[in-house]
Amino acid sequence: PGTRRERPAVTGSAGPPDVEAVLGQYSSLTRDAMQRYLRGRAPGRYLYDLVRDYPSRTGKGIRPSLLLATCQAFGGSIDQALGPAVAIELAHNAFLIHDDIEDSSLQRRGRPALHREHGTPIAINVGDALAVLAMQPLRDSNSLGTRLSQRVSDEFVHMLTRTIEGQATELGWRADNIVDLEPSDYLELIGQKTCWYTTVWPLRIGALIGSAGTAPLDAITRFGFYLGAAFQIRDDILDLVGDQAGYGKDLLGDIREGKRTLMLIHLLGHAS
Repeated sequence: PGTRRERPAVTGSAGPPDVEAVLGQYSSLTRDAMQRYLRGRAPGRYLYDLVRDYPSRTGKGIRPSLLLATCQAFGGSIDQALGPAVAIELAHNAFLIHDDIEDSSLQRRGRPALHREHGTPIAINVGDALAVLAMQPLRDSNSLGTRLSQRVSDEFVHMLTRTIEGQATELGWRADNIVDLEPSDYLELIGQKTCWYTTVWPLRIGALIGSAGTAPLDAITRFGFYLGAAFQIRDDILDLVGDQAGYGKDLLGDIREGKRTLMLIHLLGHAS
């Protein structure tokens, strides 16, 4: 089923794997494949030209990279997993546009946030368009077969639902000024809002595709939660002490927005 692409080179002459370089290669493959879904159509100025904006801003690409790497680790090919990899990257960019509006962010990936440049109504519509476009690569994954393709799509919808529910909880905490929180509340929140779509879903889908639907998923789901939690905690720390140029977002934005990070939960629990 499909032509296998060669695994990206993972080592130098004799040294250990360069993880950043490998992830970069997977991310580059995804960006190239994503272009077919971002071709210009009418209306261009107010929609499709802007649909390409956030995807063209170079990001980490951790979600599609994890998916492609896991698929290959379980014996699958890059071609089999490229559709879902593109889908999660498109969905991620849709989330970013909407998150920036919800958080009143000024920057994204070192440039002005989309709603700052083009207004909130247009930015919301562009985010909606990216969310719809994210479904198309899943429909194009013909090499997976009907049953596995349907399972991947079902997992995609489940992931989107959990992410939106997590975001609703966080927004609700801020709206109602909830302060009686524990670290366990934070971990439960990011398990929904961050981990499921950043690490858990890419790992699960990579394993499913690579194993043709036979891989047990409980252990990899647990690993994905811990990896995603570490990712989110590191991001929260960088918001406080990171370098503006390297971070690419507004420093101290979490404090201004009142996001319940581990640090703010600790402060609220110990200050008079």
